[in-house]
Amino acid sequence: MTTAPRFIKFFRDIGLDDVPLVGGKNASLGELYRELTPQGVLVPNGFAVTADGYRAVLDRSDLWPRLHDLLDGIDVGDVADLASRARRARELVYAAPLPEDLAGEIRSAYAELVREYGSQLTVAVRSSATAEDLPTASFAGQHESYLNIAGEAQLLDAVRRCFASLFTDRAIRYRIDKGFDHFKVFNSVGIMKMVRSDLASSGVIFSIDTETGFRDVVFITGAYGLGENVVQGTVDPDEFYVFKPTFRQGKRAVLRRTLGAKKIKMAYAEGGGREHTRNLPTDRKEREAFCIGDDEVLLLADQAIRIEEHYSRRAGEHRSMDVEWAKDGLDGRLYIVQARPETVVSQIDRTRLEEYRLTGTGPLRVEGRAVGAKIASGQARVITHQTDLAAFRPGEVLVADTTSPDWGTVMKTAAAIVTNRGGRTCHAAIVARELGIPAVVGTDAATRAIKTGDVVTISCAEGTTGRVYEGEIPFEVQQIDLASLPRPATKIMMNVGDPDSAFALSFLPNDGVGLARMEFIITNAIKVHPMALVHPERISDAAERAEIERLTGGYKRPADFFIERLSEGVATLAAAFYPKPVIVRLSDFKTNEYASLLGGRAFEPTEANPMLGFRGASRYAHPTYEDGFALECAALTRARDDMGLTNIVPMVPFCRRVEEAERVLAAMSRFGLTRRENGLEVYVMCEIPNNVILIDEFSKHFDGFSIGSNDLTQLVLGVDRDSEIVAFDFDERDPGVLKLIELAVEGARRNGRHSGICGQAPSDYPEVAEYLVRLGIDSISLNPDTVLKTTMRILDIEREIGRDRTAPEKVARIGSAHPARRRHAE
Repeated sequence: MTTAPRFIKFFRDIGLDDVPLVGGKNASLGELYRELTPQGVLVPNGFAVTADGYRAVLDRSDLWPRLHDLLDGIDVGDVADLASRARRARELVYAAPLPEDLAGEIRSAYAELVREYGSQLTVAVRSSATAEDLPTASFAGQHESYLNIAGEAQLLDAVRRCFASLFTDRAIRYRIDKGFDHFKVFNSVGIMKMVRSDLASSGVIFSIDTETGFRDVVFITGAYGLGENVVQGTVDPDEFYVFKPTFRQGKRAVLRRTLGAKKIKMAYAEGGGREHTRNLPTDRKEREAFCIGDDEVLLLADQAIRIEEHYSRRAGEHRSMDVEWAKDGLDGRLYIVQARPETVVSQIDRTRLEEYRLTGTGPLRVEGRAVGAKIASGQARVITHQTDLAAFRPGEVLVADTTSPDWGTVMKTAAAIVTNRGGRTCHAAIVARELGIPAVVGTDAATRAIKTGDVVTISCAEGTTGRVYEGEIPFEVQQIDLASLPRPATKIMMNVGDPDSAFALSFLPNDGVGLARMEFIITNAIKVHPMALVHPERISDAAERAEIERLTGGYKRPADFFIERLSEGVATLAAAFYPKPVIVRLSDFKTNEYASLLGGRAFEPTEANPMLGFRGASRYAHPTYEDGFALECAALTRARDDMGLTNIVPMVPFCRRVEEAERVLAAMSRFGLTRRENGLEVYVMCEIPNNVILIDEFSKHFDGFSIGSNDLTQLVLGVDRDSEIVAFDFDERDPGVLKLIELAVEGARRNGRHSGICGQAPSDYPEVAEYLVRLGIDSISLNPDTVLKTTMRILDIEREIGRDRTAPEKVARIGSAHPARRRHAE
């Protein structure tokens, strides 16, 4: 009769309830193997040496008193003494022999694994502390693991080393910091098939976005070699996102990807263990390719979703998961080698917002237009030339004459931005809003009044005027509970262009995206003129051709690069706000802006006034750009049809005439976007007086109108909004502009079409937002930094006028008494 093992538990026999016996890591491996292998999640088989085995070693060698002598009263502040005591504790445990009954059970279990996997089997031997992976203390990385262990002798030695690793310096310090008794934490050891990721790749999966806490994505990272580099952050990995809701609907597609540098890969040497691994340089081919293919990304996403669902069901509440994966270079299969609940970003309260207020004062250096409503302090860095960007350090205040789209990487690390030039719609202002950092633009004298190294405070919390103060001025931040904020009847949408900010912005109270600028994605993620990708032979500049070839080298066709990058950028925006509508404006570069893209000069004419030239709808069906427009449509079709993001609503900008609308819609249909197929709606920007005058005719071709107050004001008042000379005449509150907005809202309502506004005016002027609400506009799209304040103002207005927001007599009465109208009348 065979006696049941006393010290060994195979993964098939343990689960999450067995943490006291086998530790958190082994309990989770058992849960994965036992419960999720039948669901197709591939987990290496193995077994655990229980905590009883660890205690038996110490009991039979009578080590407890000697360990107490070493560890009782230890002072972790004395680094040298800690190291000495920890080393002696490890030596004591490692020197203790494994009891023969324990060693025999390990040999027997190992033989069973060899029978399953073959004589060439090597194993990973991993510590699993019995308090490990609890919500308050993970113990992750505190104890040793040993890899590529072959044969009984190496295995038994590795088990002893794992037992001893309970007393590493870091583990002792960690237990003291967390309040754990050294003698109430025991070490179990997991022995499992070694996944040969040193010959392939490995990484980490989170079933949540680790930066923002956005739950609807699976976030996968990976690099070549063993997973330690990815876990410790010593390598820049490849990154992939998969969107859970549409994935569950059967739309199997990668939402977004980023190619990591992957300059090194970790392999192991003979003997195993961390100290027996080494990092090797990757070659150029490896660095320029993703470490796994799309099919593998989707398989990992599927497994992560299954794991999250299982752990959530078991816990009775949602559990975001942190999962380790490895690809075996010998059998080519993907294995899940660990899973634990994610306990950091998933615990952050996303129902609170912050409001900033200065509590001190100081000398004023410069002032200009405020962007955002935040306050920040830092050392200034004056950038007079692009080469100066190399000296910029994260957390500094970027001070420049103006900014450029290719400064994006540096701007993302700035505490604030200050420029000499620029208005409310300049590049610096738009980027600052989406990054959520304060900016003061149009100061005229910032680069003269501020010097590199000066400590300054940037305040955008004092109204429309932004101020730069000398020194570090104290300020306070008020937390606001969003959960208790009611939603107004007027839909509050947002202007968003940068996919990097989309997940974070989705936590603001909103009804979707009223304006997603395609140009942001093209400028930052693509950088190449679309026609240059269709007709690269027309690029005469050798340097530009070489750079385009470098960017598109991993694609079958250069055009595929554009389609993939644009579709994934748009899809990320759509996913962040799904299933709420995300209105994506088709490209609205002017000719001078298009010409600045790689290869653009070969395709763009020189115009005296690009603002009123070859832009928007006029390009789409024109023979000189039609091939480029086909790529835009292909990207939106991919995002909607292949990725399942049917909440994307394309919007046609600067459509001058009804006949032009007909040509554009016909071109869209040829390129896969047919209005009313697969629920497709198409909106148009209402930004030209003709759109308002002929709104009944335009309504026959479009499902909604989004009023672009910037261009509408320009064309109603005849003011070039890019001209600083006549900027004083550019005012969205002019009675003529307000009258056309009123006619547009009424016309849309008359034709049963959606009416919204996505221009700058309601973000900058509360009185304009009030005017729109009283008109009964369907939606107002705001810059993210003004959403909360404007929402609260709109709630007050709606309470004042009641739910019947469309009463004509109210609109007329309020309109005639509008502050802007009174001011102009005076």
